[in-house]
Amino acid sequence: MERPYVLIVSEVTIDGKLTLSRGVSSKEIMKLMDEEANRYLHRIRAECDGIMVGANTVRIDNPNLTVRYVEGKNPVRVIPTSKGDIPLDSNVLNTEVAPTVVAVSKRAPLEKIEEFKKRGAKVITAGEDRVDFKELFKKLKDMGIEKLMVEGGSSVNWELIKNDLVDEIRLIHLPVVVGGNDVPSLTSGEGFGKLELVKRFKIKRVFQCGNQVITEYLRL
Repeated sequence: MERPYVLIVSEVTIDGKLTLSRGVSSKEIMKLMDEEANRYLHRIRAECDGIMVGANTVRIDNPNLTVRYVEGKNPVRVIPTSKGDIPLDSNVLNTEVAPTVVAVSKRAPLEKIEEFKKRGAKVITAGEDRVDFKELFKKLKDMGIEKLMVEGGSSVNWELIKNDLVDEIRLIHLPVVVGGNDVPSLTSGEGFGKLELVKRFKIKRVFQCGNQVITEYLRL
């Protein structure tokens, strides 16, 4: 492939939600994950060359995206942000902890790009008005990123699935129900709307992990 192997990994509630309510950090719901589930998640991070989250996740969660519950090397952090609109004090811009790639479109302000570079981040321009993931992934592959883990959020997940850029999905099912009409789920976007358009996956593995159930799916 002219792109990395891409797997989406996410915690979801029984009703498929990613957080408690819109605008609330997913770190809150992740407090329910036990040690065994956290080790599962961080083993995947350690196995991957890169890890990606969207700009909204950076703004709300301010994640580190590092390996902590197991031993292993931190993956390259990849942050797509079309306009370069992530805070300059974001944890992912601390490149002393792990390398970071910020992916922008051509409409990102040059002064913001320079600020990212000052913090040690590599900046990749891919796309005119929005980040073009196909172009970005080709450039990531050229950088040596063979396996890319995606931890959301829902907008990034939708764009990747919609454009056939996902090879595998792994879900950590938390045994709680959150509810809420506008609470983010695994994907957002306009949806496919027709049965013949939906993206199909096959079950790879289902197992219990601590007090969670893990489901793993491969793209057909």
